[in-house]
Amino acid sequence: MQAARDRLEAILSRLADRVADEKVYMKLYREAASAAADAADARQKAGMSLGPLDGAIVSIKDLFDVAGEPTRAGSLMLAGAPPATRDATILRRLRQAGAVILGKTNMTEFAFTAIGDNLHYGTPGNAADASLIPGGSSSGAGVAVGEGSSDISIGSDTGGSVRIPASLNGVVGFKPTARRVPLA
Repeated sequence: MQAARDRLEAILSRLADRVADEKVYMKLYREAASAAADAADARQKAGMSLGPLDGAIVSIKDLFDVAGEPTRAGSLMLAGAPPATRDATILRRLRQAGAVILGKTNMTEFAFTAIGDNLHYGTPGNAADASLIPGGSSSGAGVAVGEGSSDISIGSDTGGSVRIPASLNGVVGFKPTARRVPLA
């Protein structure tokens, strides 16, 4: 398997080519992702692993708290909100499992549409054809996996917000059984 750092660098290089028109990712965590990838590679080299997510490149929807920054939920209204005091449970668990958190993905404002559009931050183009809609509300999540800029994207799904963009971008969207994953 290719080293996590090598895969991450290839993705960051592709994303740098479109930085002026970026609509899939709201924020990238280059330094933290590089450090996490290096740690995963070191564990692999030492014959150790934290499990199946160790070294996986993961993006998270702009609906999940990251300590020290506002959670915008795709809205300009929340851009100046107080920063989260701690990471969302899923983010904390992903980091403990060795996942490389690449960045936050775009979404529809407040997760209110299945189309995937965001008038404030731009609408990510579909992974197969950028002129087509990505689906939503986890639009950036579906596109990120579809285009190969993350192995896994974490979204939220009440009425299809992961499954719709996944299907429109040619990937699998999974909604676990209710209460199987904490909502914190």
